[in-house]
Amino acid sequence: MNLIYNSEHYSVVEFGAQAGMETMRFGGYEILDKPARRETFIAGQLAGVYRQHVRELITSGLSIEDIDEFLGGYGSLMGQPVVLH
Repeated sequence: MNLIYNSEHYSVVEFGAQAGMETMRFGGYEILDKPARRETFIAGQLAGVYRQHVRELITSGLSIEDIDEFLGGYGSLMGQPVVLH
């Protein structure tokens, strides 16, 4: 597990691929919307698509605001509330 992005509004943790687990074949990503206190975990083919989009973002040299806007596009998937223990 690696923290690959952290801003005032979002953080993204990457989980590596795991052999023998179809849903984790491409690894997975946990995306946390800090102000809304909600998150989502994407795995499988969606994780592969997400990884490709992130690579494209990196090569285009976008700002933090642009990256946060991209992550906001996953907002409809963020239904899990963040609960602190």
